[in-house]
Amino acid sequence: MNIKLYNTLAGKKQNFIPINSNRVTMYICGPTVYSYPHIGNARGPVIFDILAGLLKREYELIYVRNITDLDDKIYEAAKSEQSDVSEITQRYTKIYHQDISALGVKDPDIEPRATDHIKEMIEMIEDLLAKGHAYENEGHVLFSVDSYNDYGSLSNRQHEDQIAGSRVAIATYKRNPRDFVLWKPSTSDLPGWESPWGVGRPGWHLECSTMAKKYLGETLDIHGGGSDLIFPHHENECAQSICSHKGKPFANFWVHHGMIDFNDTKMSKSEGNLLLIRDLLDEIPGEVVRMALISTHYRKPINWSNDLVKDSKKKLDRLYTAIRKVDTFQDTEPSNEVLSALADDLNTPKALSALFNIVKLINNSEDPIEREKYASTLVASASLLGLMTLSTDEWFKTSSNKALTRDEIEHLISQREHARKSKNFSESDRIRNDLLNKGVLIEDGPDGTEWRYED
Repeated sequence: MNIKLYNTLAGKKQNFIPINSNRVTMYICGPTVYSYPHIGNARGPVIFDILAGLLKREYELIYVRNITDLDDKIYEAAKSEQSDVSEITQRYTKIYHQDISALGVKDPDIEPRATDHIKEMIEMIEDLLAKGHAYENEGHVLFSVDSYNDYGSLSNRQHEDQIAGSRVAIATYKRNPRDFVLWKPSTSDLPGWESPWGVGRPGWHLECSTMAKKYLGETLDIHGGGSDLIFPHHENECAQSICSHKGKPFANFWVHHGMIDFNDTKMSKSEGNLLLIRDLLDEIPGEVVRMALISTHYRKPINWSNDLVKDSKKKLDRLYTAIRKVDTFQDTEPSNEVLSALADDLNTPKALSALFNIVKLINNSEDPIEREKYASTLVASASLLGLMTLSTDEWFKTSSNKALTRDEIEHLISQREHARKSKNFSESDRIRNDLLNKGVLIEDGPDGTEWRYED
């Protein structure tokens, strides 16, 4: 299988050729654990989960996704919640695992925590100082951007854009405004570690460089994350790693996914529109969330909306309905069309289209043996996308979204009947639509109103 991936470093799709013909290394930037993860935090884990599954069909894969458990945002959260830093990081790491697991995301092979790798970070800083790529000033150690001629090659940013893009105030201890922190001092109220430069803590960019090197070596096959990390985070990782590794490439392929907007507005804390994964899971199954995340090609932005959620649920209903009357399934290979779509830069929309072509074959066949064959291929193919993991009975029971109890439904139907008798038809229609949105269908007949959960 010839896999092609869009390589941010090259600015184009390229044939994926690993360093080792049998083994692939992949490092993905994981969460900073200081709060509940939002839907934007879910796209990367889902996309790279699919990529990991695809790669494992061809190679031995070592997949590393880190946990950032030292960061100023974590310390602020600890102060705000009057908790220990370790309590904050443990709590939100557990929540992160629970939330993405509900989306069908499998664990990486290795999940290192930044706080367990301070020694390696100090060693890399010492190496960069010895090679003239870093300097110490006012208790800080900084990477000297002027010492690396290819700085900006990953993000393709010009000098002025690099300064603006960093969004960091120009500090007196910097020789060049573009220089970035490798080590900074800690005050008594902040976590700190002993180092040759005093008690302090590492800069954010240094964490991933050291953990990637420890578990995967100096040059990775694939490094991934969100497009918001290209600059400055991944650019800075590149610079410090390449300079520390005597010019060796840090990663041969850089794979970045697009961002998620909410109702055509950028999701951010400042906008007050962060959509938490946990809140979504209270309303819809995790598989619906996953379907919504892969309905758009990973490099394009997603506009999250109620329409997207409804469409994703309908798609899954169609898939599960197609196999509802099939009793047995064969152990078979996925569809070549689905495999080819995923091998072409993870084209999940095209892969989904191929799934629905199989649905048509199932629906149009009158031969039970043939239907069983097509249904088996459908399930095997959907598994590459992390879909159709339930039985049909489990799916329709789970996806009916019975957010209302029987008593609540009966009460709303009574209110609707009262509105109809009062000729308040707008209120009657509103209640009907509200019930429908919650997965409840109502039918008016001569013997009164009957209701059922929507399949």
